Order: sequence, then structure tokens, then C-alpha cells
Amino acid sequence: MEDREGILMIRPNELKRYQLISKVLDKNINQQEAAELLGISDRQVRRIVRRVRVEGERGIVHRLRGRRGCRRIPDNVRTRVLELYRERYNDFGPTLASEKLLELDHLRVSDETLRLWLASDGLWQVDKRRNRKKRSWRARKDKFGQMVQMDGSHHDWLEGRGPKLVLMGYIDDATGKIYGRFFDYEGTLPAMGGLKGYIQRNGIPGQVYLDKHSTYRNNRKYNYTNWPFRDEDELTQFERACRQLGIEVIHAHSPQAKGRVERLFKTLQDRLVKEMRLMGVKTCTEANAFIEKYIDKFNARFAVQACKKGNVHRLLDKRIKIDDILSIQTEHVLRNDRTVIHDRKLYQVTNKTRAQRVVVFEYLNGRMAIKYGQEGLDFNVIEERPQPKPKIQEVKKLKNRLRYIPPRNSPWRVGFRLRGSPCFQN
Repeated sequence: MEDREGILMIRPNELKRYQLISKVLDKNINQQEAAELLGISDRQVRRIVRRVRVEGERGIVHRLRGRRGCRRIPDNVRTRVLELYRERYNDFGPTLASEKLLELDHLRVSDETLRLWLASDGLWQVDKRRNRKKRSWRARKDKFGQMVQMDGSHHDWLEGRGPKLVLMGYIDDATGKIYGRFFDYEGTLPAMGGLKGYIQRNGIPGQVYLDKHSTYRNNRKYNYTNWPFRDEDELTQFERACRQLGIEVIHAHSPQAKGRVERLFKTLQDRLVKEMRLMGVKTCTEANAFIEKYIDKFNARFAVQACKKGNVHRLLDKRIKIDDILSIQTEHVLRNDRTVIHDRKLYQVTNKTRAQRVVVFEYLNGRMAIKYGQEGLDFNVIEERPQPKPKIQEVKKLKNRLRYIPPRNSPWRVGFRLRGSPCFQN
């Protein structure tokens, strides 16, 4: 209420109130007019007039200013919280740190209170928001399972405790419910493995919204651009699998278009990394086991209710061979000796078949199969291929030929002369 020199510090709104109350004391305006100008009741104006008449400017200041609040958190709790933050949660945000303090240390502090404490001690600084490009807003889908946004996140999820992993993440557009699974790299098999886990958990979605990564889309240009000779788009293995499952694939033209999954990764790179650090997760297997339980916890906290009730996910019918669909299928020519060359290896088909072309299936579990239509063919791997003997080329000996020397009167010596010319001689 007073500075170091004992001078009363009056705020701008209090100064305005004091000036109007002074006009009431000087009888320039009455109490009802002052109440209308200040937006308070007549009774409150009469109280302030009595206090200003006795105390002067000090009567304007609220009586509770400068006093300790009744609900103020004790100083020892504040000290303990800041000590724990420096020891265990030094890179946690205020929101996540307040959750972990309540869950692990049984200290209840709101995130905003903790934010103020950290800012006052120089442990937290709010990032300045940059001027971002304005884009049109797209409303969420109406029902759960109508569209799923998908992407892969390359990040040091284990913070050096283990190998670098890629999180294949999925988020429902209508509800914000998530699913994720860790893999060693981002490719066709990890994309199919993540989609299989999502289908087994929720069902087959209607649409998948993803970027133009070479795993999800063939980015090669047309060989012919003039109609009708233009080439058709060649499907990737992932697009082919989605088409067989009845899933519509939509490719985003910018990262902002699928901003929901991009923001999800930003959140998980902060929260999930620190959660796995507290649990000591070190391997990809442990990370997948942890995220299976973490998904339910995350969805219960951050998922929202869809605009319309209902689940658009389709159940996985038993007649759908999902293992065959979610596999890398490569067509090869079956040679006359019933052998197939795939990935620089030679395979011998042991069944008697008239097939000219067969399909090689590479499954998610590493198993391989060769099929002709729906029929599976037995095969063996030819480990040692017979090498042909190198042909020894015999060096042919050249015969010694006598050197021909033309005579002096040869046309080759005297030059070529036309008949009838003055230089011509018989």
C-alpha cells in the first residue's frame, strides 16, 4: 500500500474514485450522480464519503490490500515444491509438473500457481508466439471413426537410454482419441503394423488423412501427360491395402492441413517422453507396453465428445484376411523350372502348377508366402546356386602374311587419272 518512503501508492482506478468523491465533498455533484459515474450503489458511495472525510486519500484504498491471504499456501510447501522441481522436473512444463507432483509426491498445487512460482524464480519463461500464417478453420467430423489422421514422428523418445524410435500415431478427428505404436523406422511395414493395431482396437475407419510421404503415395511424375496416353497413378503397398479394406486415403497438401496429429506429436514429445523417463523405459518393447496403458489415460484426459453419437468404425469381419491384406505383395514370373527370384534370392516351388505368375507375400511378423490366386504354394530356399564355369577364350594365332608392295606404275603410286585427260598414260 506504501512504498519504501512511506508515500501512499494509489492506483489509477482509485484515483478516479477519489476525484469524484472529492467533488461530492465539495458539493459539485451529489451522491447519486457519483454512484452512476462509478457504477456502484448509493449506499457504497456514502460509506466511501465517510471514510474519505476522516482518512483522506487513504480511505479510498481497500482494507485488504497488503494483508496476507487466508488461503495462501504456506511458504514451506512452496519451498518443497520448488526443490522437487529442480531435482526431478526441471524440464517439465507447469501443467505436467503439477500433475506429477500430485501423483507421485502428493502435493496439490495448481498449474497456474506453479507457473507464477517458477516465473518468479526464473525457472520458467513463456515463449513468445510468432505471427503465424492465417488459415481457414475446418470443423471436426461428426462421428467417431469417420476420419483418422495418421503420421510418423521421428524423435529421440528414449532420450539416449535406447535406440531412436519412430512413433506411428493416429488421432480420431471427431473425438481426439489417439492410438500409437513404436517402430524402428518409418516405412511400409511399420505403417501397416500401426494400422493393424488401430483396427484391432477400434475397427476399420472410413478415411485416413496423411501426408505425401513416399510410403503412402507414389510421387513419381507421369511419363505421358497428354490425354489419353497419360499413365494412371500407381498405388503404393499401403494405398493398395487401404483400398482392399475399404478405407479412403486422403493426402494433405501441407502439414497445417493435418494439424491435429502434428499438435498431438508436440504434446507427446513433451509428456510421453517424461512419463517414460520416470518409468525407466529403455527398449522398443517396453515403450510399446507402456504406451498401451498410456493411451487409455491420455484419452480419458483429453478426448472430447463427438458432435453426433455413433461409431462409424466397421467391425473386422472374419472373412477379411487382414494378415494377407496388410503385407507387402510382389508379383513375379514363375520360370519354367518353377523357380522365383525375389529380393536377390532364389526360391523353388515344389507344387505342380501351371501358373505363369505368382505373388510373394511378406507378412508383418517376418514370414513369407508364395500364392497363386488364393492357393498357397510350398517352396524351398535354394541356398547355393550353381555357378557356371567360366569360358576360357582361346587366343587365335595370326598367320604371318607377306607384305604386298605395289609396282611403280601402279595407280596407287602415280595417282588416279581419268581416261581422256592429258595426264592419262597407257
